[in-house]
Order: sequence, then structure tokens, then C-alpha cells
Amino acid sequence: MAVGDAIQLAPRDPDPDAEYSWTISDAPIDSDTSLGDDPVEHFVPDAPGRYVATLTTPHDTFNQTIRVFPSSYQPTGEGTGATGVSGYSGYSGYSGQSGSGRPQQRSGSGFASGSGSGALGESQGEGEGRPRVRLDGDIVDDEAVITATPKPHPDSSRDAEELDVEFLLDDRDGVEESAVTIDGHELRAPLDVIDDELRVHAVAIGDSYSVADAVSIDRLGDEGDFAVHRLYDPPQWGKEVTLYEIYVRGYAADDDEAETTFEALEKRLDYMEDLGVDCLWLTPVLQHDGAPHGYNITDFFSIADDLGDREDYESFVDAAHERGMSVLFDLVLNHSARDHPYFEDAYQNPDSEYYDWYEWQDNGEPGTYFGWEFIANFDFTNLEVRRHLLDALDTWAEVADGFRCDMAWAVPESFWKEMRERLKAIDPEFLLLDETIPYIADFHEGMFDIHFDTTTYFTLRQVGDGNQPAEAILDAVEGRQRSAFPDHAAFMLYMENHDETRYIVDCGDAATKAAAGAVFTLPGVPMLYGGQELGQRGRRDHLAWDHVREEIRDHYDQLIDLKQEYPALSSNGDLQRIDYDADNEDEVVAFGRESDDDRYIVVLNFGEGETVVGVDETVDATDLVSGESRAAEEGLTVDSVAVFEAAD
Repeated sequence: MAVGDAIQLAPRDPDPDAEYSWTISDAPIDSDTSLGDDPVEHFVPDAPGRYVATLTTPHDTFNQTIRVFPSSYQPTGEGTGATGVSGYSGYSGYSGQSGSGRPQQRSGSGFASGSGSGALGESQGEGEGRPRVRLDGDIVDDEAVITATPKPHPDSSRDAEELDVEFLLDDRDGVEESAVTIDGHELRAPLDVIDDELRVHAVAIGDSYSVADAVSIDRLGDEGDFAVHRLYDPPQWGKEVTLYEIYVRGYAADDDEAETTFEALEKRLDYMEDLGVDCLWLTPVLQHDGAPHGYNITDFFSIADDLGDREDYESFVDAAHERGMSVLFDLVLNHSARDHPYFEDAYQNPDSEYYDWYEWQDNGEPGTYFGWEFIANFDFTNLEVRRHLLDALDTWAEVADGFRCDMAWAVPESFWKEMRERLKAIDPEFLLLDETIPYIADFHEGMFDIHFDTTTYFTLRQVGDGNQPAEAILDAVEGRQRSAFPDHAAFMLYMENHDETRYIVDCGDAATKAAAGAVFTLPGVPMLYGGQELGQRGRRDHLAWDHVREEIRDHYDQLIDLKQEYPALSSNGDLQRIDYDADNEDEVVAFGRESDDDRYIVVLNFGEGETVVGVDETVDATDLVSGESRAAEEGLTVDSVAVFEAAD
């Protein structure tokens, strides 16, 4: 973190009846920072350097090392989520802020390589943006070798070798920094100093510091074997799926014979399998206040009565699994409904045992965001709240393949980090998807696997409305690097969801088909909102199954087949800019996608009708989307989306 930021210090797996306290047991000589007497504290450093916060529990003490950079290193610009309340993601009492200042919590002892790490120094350069870093590990003879690969910000004039790297050893693993050696961007640890596990964290340092990466060296049994795990990589399966959002109370509402909503949804699984989607995101399925979207929850441990019961839900999940589909559970933790019995007991009743579960404004009303009148924000400084919500996520992780985390920016990062480690310790393949608008790069540091690509979503809307040129889509995707997301972060691409109007209504058929082409050919995980493939026009209406627009459905069928057949178009393929020309150039964009063995040229046309596009490439003129030749005298004929195989 940097001077001027704040982090939340909280005990993990807390017992609400236990006594916890925090103290600053080590700090820079210039610091006067102290902590209060609460089990959850907010730490605000006043000087750069290294601090140690010590947690005392009924049974033990634990140290957490906090590396603080000078305020001039504080990350700014795209991807930081800064709102003017720096460092208070989900902070009680700051309701109404629509973003996050990214409190950052890191365990470890800190030590740097190179001359510019600046433990107490000043920032160098002209503020060229955050660098990025990747850690890789290997076992070489009797040592674990951790190699950091830093990358400068895309707009920086620095070379990678000019960046410093600071390594941190995780306090929990008991390895002293004196036991390891550092040479430049490499750390070596003797295997005989590792008991069960050694977690190594690192940041790259230029004008500011990067999002941290981390690896773990794990001892396997008693035979002296070790394995290396990259801790922040998304599960591979999660990067390969086609995601499909189901608005549970509208998707199969036409089924008058099913006894429950889950039964009706289960009967639609054959349709989804035929469509080719293989990961289903269900809008909330817990007991709620009657609002059909389900995000105002009244019981975090019960399936909503209007949908069925837990057995019905599990039957749906099992049926999806039988068809090779995974299921994402919509996890809503920032707030409860005001109809929740705990809130009803607490409202205007300071003597209630639940009063301290919630944030309160000076006027006696609950904390909320954007003036939402049916929800009340939880107070995450309350251990009973944290215990309640940890128990809830444990309950539903047993019957889901991942969580889509609602309003991720409004929950303290300390809680998300605990959630990730808690779930990944049981199932490393459990998927975590965050809704953070705008996206925040630090949320890939020990919290989430896949992120809503809100920048590309907004740009697709602007292009479809004619307010930006089509080439802006490439700027949006490249914005992930400018925003300092590490290269291994994954992103969900989408045109619409239950919170947004339908793209086809706002932008028309031609732009819709081109935008769909973008979702399925740009790097990322494509997501369809149920009914999108039908030409549905209502945002949360019952799906109009009897009014399918076949040309829209056929278009999505072709795009889903395309993604499945050509891996270079997936998250793992590289995106390349190319030279191209067209008469309606503001409505056209062309780009390359390349994997180890294959290269393709994608052309998108957001305008009405066909256009001829010239590309400065030699390609096979057969369009892989339609299977037809698109050869023209002056280039290639493109209607909405076309993909061509590039010559060797």
C-alpha cells in the first residue's frame, strides 16, 4: 500500500464471542500510527517503510507485515477505482461512494532488489503508470527458484530491466528472509527451510507499484517432493467456457406444467446444451423480499420459496453437470433486504442485538448506495456479520462451481481475500467472478479470477450508438494492460445483462450482430444474457420463446461454434492490430488473433449492409463464420462479422 491509503485488518474465521486485539509491534521510526481496541481495525500509515501489525487471539498471536510505499507511488489512473475516499473499499460509514479505493493487504516480510525500490525514497520519473509482474517457480536441485518477470506500463518509456522487484515472504509460513537469497529479479529458497508451504509475493516497482503476484512452493508428503502453484491464475476451465446468464424468474415462466421454477429451468437445459453454452450464471436464488430480481435477500441460508427448495436447486445443478455445464451462484454479501428479520429488529432500535450488524446514517436510516431504498448495508467491522456471511458462502459453495460476486467493490477486500483462500483450499478450481464497475486491477490480487470487462462493454455501446469509431474496441481491450491488470487476469465480455437494456433495442440489428462478433472473437470469456440469442427486447420480461428471430439465433449458433472450433479466438490467443481500410471506416474494425500454431483475421462491420474491407494481409477468403467466400475485387465483403485464416 502507499501512505494515504488504508487497509482493513480483520481476524480470519472469527469467533464472534472471542476477544481479539491489534497492535502495531514494529513501525518506521518516523511513524506515530497506532490502532484502536476493536477486533476489526482500519490501518492508516503515516510514513513509508515496513510495519508489523500483531493480532492477539485467545489462543495465539499472529503477525501481518505491511509494506508501505511513499504517497508519490500511490497508483492512479485507469483501473485504480479511486473515488476520493482512498483505500475504503466497503468501508462502513462511506455509503454513497460508488467505487473503491482499494485497501491492499499483504502478508509478508518485504525486501527489494535493485536501486530504485525506494523503501524510504521518492518516486522516479514522470508518472508513467503502474507496471505489471508475473512470478514463476521451479525446483532446481535443492532450491526453490522464484523468477519475477516485470513489465512496464504500456505508455512507459522504461525497459523491463529498469523495473525493480520487491519480494515478500508470507508471515504464516515461518521462513525468515535471512534464509533466502535475492539476485535481481530472482529469489532462491533452500527446500530444507520449507515446512509445508512457502508463499512468495512480489510487486514490480517503477513510478508506482504493481498488482502483486504470488506463487506457492508446496511440500508433497514425506518423500521430499515439491510442487509449484501460481496462486492467482484463473482455473483453466473458467477461461474456456461460454457463459450464459439466466434471469431465474423470467427465463422459463411460460412453463405452466412444471411444479417449481427449478423444474422448469431444468427442462430448458437441453435447449442450453444445444445452444452450446457450458457455464450458467443464475441470478440470486435465496429467500428475498419479493422483488423479482432477487438481490434483496431476507435469508442467506434458504432457497426462495417461489423457486422451489434446496433439493430442487440441487437437482437443477446435478442435471446441468450431467450435460457438462457448470453453475455460478450469485453471491450477494454487501447488504440484506430491509425486510430481513435482523434489520426489522434493528431499525430505530439501538438496543437490538442486530443493531451493530448494519451501517447507520446520522438521520437513523441505514447505509445504502445510490439511494436504493430496499436494502441496508452490512457493517463488516462486526464479527457476527463476517461469521454469518462466511457460513453462508460455505453453505452454497458446496452446491456450485463458482460465485458471481455482486457489488464486489462494496465489500472489504479483507473479506474477499479470506473468501478466496478459504474456498481455494477446498477446491482450487472454484471460480470467482467479480462485478466491479468500473473494474479495479487490485481485485486480481488474491481475490477474483475473472472480471466484468466494463470498459469493453461501455465501448461496445458507444460504437453501436455511433458515438465512437469501431476501432475504439481495440483501445478498450488494451485498456486492461493500461489499467495494470496482470497478463494472467481473465475478463468476461458482454453486451447486456439483467441490469442493462437490450443491445438490440438501443443499437439495432446490424450493430448487434457486429457486437456479438466482438464478444466471441476478442480475448475474454463470452457471456450471453438469456434471450439475447432470441432477439429478446425486454430486459427482465418473460422470454418470448414463441417469437424467436431465427436469423439472430442462427448468428449466435455460428459464433458459438466458431469459438469452440478455433482456440486462437479464445482468452489464450494474442490480439494484434493490423492495417485495414473501408469506405465506412468508423463503422469497421479489423484485427488479428494468433496462437502458437494459427493466425486469423477478424473483421467487424457495425454499419448497415455489406461493405468491402481491404486488409494488409494475405488470407484465405473463406469466411469461417458463414463458410462462404468473401472475395471481392478491392478486398473482402463483410456483412457484420467475418473471420479469415491468415496465410503462413
